[in-house]
Amino acid sequence: MKLRMNRLSVAARAARHAILVAAILAFSTGKAIAAEFDLLVSSTHTDNVLRYDGVTGAYLGEFASHPALQQPHGLTFGPDNNLYVSSTLNNGVLRFDGQTGTFIDTFTSQGALVFPFGAEFGPTGDLYVASAGTDSILRYDGQTGVFDATVDTGGLLDFPEGLTFGPDGHMYVASTDANMILRYDGQTGAFIDIFASGGMNRPDDLVFGPDGNLYVSGGFSHNILRFNGTSGASMGVFVPAFSNGLAGPRGMVFGPDGHLYVSSLSSDRVLRFDGVTGASLGTFASGGGLDGPTNLVFTPEPATLGLLAGGALLALRRRRRPAVR
Repeated sequence: MKLRMNRLSVAARAARHAILVAAILAFSTGKAIAAEFDLLVSSTHTDNVLRYDGVTGAYLGEFASHPALQQPHGLTFGPDNNLYVSSTLNNGVLRFDGQTGTFIDTFTSQGALVFPFGAEFGPTGDLYVASAGTDSILRYDGQTGVFDATVDTGGLLDFPEGLTFGPDGHMYVASTDANMILRYDGQTGAFIDIFASGGMNRPDDLVFGPDGNLYVSGGFSHNILRFNGTSGASMGVFVPAFSNGLAGPRGMVFGPDGHLYVSSLSSDRVLRFDGVTGASLGTFASGGGLDGPTNLVFTPEPATLGLLAGGALLALRRRRRPAVR
């Protein structure tokens, strides 16, 4: 059974996992392993992925680039701990070493993949990519990149951009030009329903928060909306329009500190907002040539740390267990 390495976890626990991983691995392997969080950001207009310190927001340099990377959007870590980036103008998904950012290969460009935006690994380990140019979601084998199937769209997908998997294991997709969030079965890809609608103006990205609710960025409304994570009912505006210069919000991620990080496309910044109240906490990252920021991801991802910690604990316990004769 394939493990899904990018499942959302409670952010408060994620911070503890970071310390736990460093301590356990240092003890069990004799090597010092830094439990650092860095933020990776797709810089669309410069065709690269930039890296910022996950605590201070200081610019650390370019993390990934390649001639085939043209207008990067979706960022996600795979089961192999490598970084997968959708190359929108090149109609492919590229793979980079998750530690060094070194280019590995074009993981896939199969199927009718046109203008790929969001990309996520599902519960079964397969890769799902929003093909905005064909109004569809494509599924690929998570190990080989071989095209598997076109997900049943239900006839309602219109230029899909963001997608994510919820706590229930189902897939949620922003039908950007239709101003709605659609839900699909996380195992089969079958269309379930219109999960949320109303009040949206070109929803771009979506993410489930530590509270289990769904947060949606409004590309043209310049705000962040919140919806009940179970019923899809509107819970109103979480971050008001233009808060601290928020303009054209795109990618979002809850950090290890529990706060919400949002890329502000039109102001070339990453902004931070209180994860409970939505209050502005200022500009977190900018500079380094950041131009047209879209998707965001922390490395190592909080959920990945949880799995690593569990594995390290198990390995350590096994090493301590006396041999049975």
